Amino acid sequence: VQLQASGGGLVQPGESLRLSCAASGRSLGTYVMAWFRQAPGKEREFVAAITRSGSNTLYTDFAKGRFTISRENAKNTLYLQMNNLKPADTAVYYCAADERSGYYSSDINRYDYWGQGTQVTVSS
Repeated sequence: VQLQASGGGLVQPGESLRLSCAASGRSLGTYVMAWFRQAPGKEREFVAAITRSGSNTLYTDFAKGRFTISRENAKNTLYLQMNNLKPADTAVYYCAADERSGYYSSDINRYDYWGQGTQVTVSS
């Protein structure tokens, strides 16, 4: 599967962005999906994950209440709605797919395929 992330940009604190991740080559519904992010000089970190059907989700603490992961398998697209963005959210955001596991995980090593990343910059 090939993953293409998009939707990043420059926003002010408190604003919103919706990231998309389009899958091609294989049905998105085959995969557990997740979003990770990587800020300059820092390791890539987990943001959120979603089961194949979309019925269950997992968030890291900083994402709870502000970010929403969702998917439309019929459109082969994964989303990350980000609200009330903060400067600390500035990072490159990556979508990732896990084809081996039956459930979501925050473990970066569980994910087999990665998109190229989309830059999110939050600054006044």
